[in-house]
Amino acid sequence: MTQVKDTIQQTVTENDVVLFMKGTKEMPQCGFSSRVAGVLNYMGVNFKDVNVLADDGLRQGIKEFSDWPTIPQLYVKGEFVGGCDIITEMTLSGELDTMLEQNGVAFDKDAAEKIREANG
Repeated sequence: MTQVKDTIQQTVTENDVVLFMKGTKEMPQCGFSSRVAGVLNYMGVNFKDVNVLADDGLRQGIKEFSDWPTIPQLYVKGEFVGGCDIITEMTLSGELDTMLEQNGVAFDKDAAEKIREANG
């Protein structure tokens, strides 16, 4: 399991935004992963997707790494942000915009505002 944790640590360190998810950003394999990937894609966030379905060790390892029981899991600048419900809430409240800005992650502010308007 140490090798898996090292791989996860390296992935979240080397990429500004990482989404551990079921499937890929082009083809999510669960609704929760689809929602988070959809938000990030719509907002134009450049992120690395990691398909946990491709590796059972990774699928379990990411849960232990974050001490979070569910997938998807979003990391920004090496820090665990949360899963689907948290990312949804942060998007709707504007907190995700603020966090991305504070970390120097580019995104489309107009797209973020459209999400809030459509769900307000």
